[in-house]
Amino acid sequence: MQIYNTLTRTKETFTPIEPGKVRMYVCGMTVYDYCHLGHARVMVAFDVITRYLRYRDYDVTYVRNITDIDDKILRRADENGETIGELTERMIAAMHEDEGRLFVKRPDHEPRATGHVAEIISMVQTLIDKGYAYAPGNGDVYYRVRKFEGYGKLNNRDLDEMRAGARIEVDEHKEDPLDFVLWKAAKPGEAHWPSPWGNGRPGWHIECSAMSTCCLGDTFDIHGGGPDLTFPHHENEIAQSEAATGKPYVNTWMHAGAVRVDSEKMSKSLGNFFTIREVLEEHDPEVVRYLLVASHYRSAINYAPASLGEARKSLERFYTALEGLEAVEENASDSISSGSLSSDSISSDSYAERFTAAMDDDFNTPEALSVLFELARELNRAKQGEQADADRAARLAGELKHLGGVLGLFSQDPATFLKGAAGSLALSAEEIEARIQARAEAKKARDFAAADRIRDELAELGIILKDSREGTTWVVEKG
Repeated sequence: MQIYNTLTRTKETFTPIEPGKVRMYVCGMTVYDYCHLGHARVMVAFDVITRYLRYRDYDVTYVRNITDIDDKILRRADENGETIGELTERMIAAMHEDEGRLFVKRPDHEPRATGHVAEIISMVQTLIDKGYAYAPGNGDVYYRVRKFEGYGKLNNRDLDEMRAGARIEVDEHKEDPLDFVLWKAAKPGEAHWPSPWGNGRPGWHIECSAMSTCCLGDTFDIHGGGPDLTFPHHENEIAQSEAATGKPYVNTWMHAGAVRVDSEKMSKSLGNFFTIREVLEEHDPEVVRYLLVASHYRSAINYAPASLGEARKSLERFYTALEGLEAVEENASDSISSGSLSSDSISSDSYAERFTAAMDDDFNTPEALSVLFELARELNRAKQGEQADADRAARLAGELKHLGGVLGLFSQDPATFLKGAAGSLALSAEEIEARIQARAEAKKARDFAAADRIRDELAELGIILKDSREGTTWVVEKG
């Protein structure tokens, strides 16, 4: 298995520290507001990575933290006239609801910053004792960036270049403008915890260093997060953790790609900022998940009506292939939900092998989906026409469900999903596919009048056919 390591900027053969086990930490949400599409990108990307590692029989411990104390939370709670606890509990519940609708499984552990203040204070004190941090006497504690020789290695940045190009808030208590805060003195009326330096609260970066090492050890296999976290957050995590423990912090760094809306960067100032729940009010959750899965996890995703439409069509092709095979679907779903998916539990033909080869190449989901499209086409051939083979169709459907389940897809009832696409169409999806097959046979026999008649009859029912080299697909004409 090859994984792209942000630290080395190359694909590397993945070798876990402990054979057969993977310890992975992903930076989670700061829970002051509802999760947005960028959060969905990270949620789904590392859900797929976790599912696949388990499919490959690794014993995975997946930790994703919750930041439940910071400046944004303090401000929002004050604006809302509620306590910090009331705000964060409400947002955590909403986050869990959002990820559940996107078919994202919960991490094994979700440590909260407020639950690890003792460990944070201990790590800060260790950094002071080792000379990597200092308390200037105003209640704050800062990290000495220039003391850590490897600073900048994740982002390949030079310290002097960083200082020259950075917009750094002036703080007379800092020894160097690049130094960052580990512990913040509390302002009057703010939530705080007692510490050797006075009442205060943790800085953002130190939270993840303390929680990750507490849950996974001083050195662990994978650390992930969004594209905006490489600097300064992850750079600072490395500096803090390696200075405190004297050991390498993380072996493999992974970062998901950004989300763009109509090819523009998503931001509130541009008016193109969407929360997950806003998106799911308009679109089937699995369609949104498919859009996120269909791009490589390191690539940027363009969220637009056209891209969602393509995602919907792709899912319709898969569910059309699976429709009418409920018994096989139920068995496959049981295997997926019970966690018994493994490379030994499915057919040993080339589809499973090629799917695994694609995912072993840095979790190449686009290539893996192309294999599943081929499998769906073979399934359709096994279901229909002169070469129909019910037993083969059942086996292929089971394999499609198994492999799709590794990506968190195809868990819905096909008829129910397709009904959402076809609405009140006079024909079922299976009947539509039968008409398409009849049209293909007419074209093969050069009876183009009959082929055109089938196409026109379907068009009158609101079903538009689209021909391509891969075959014919159909969509429902919008009102």
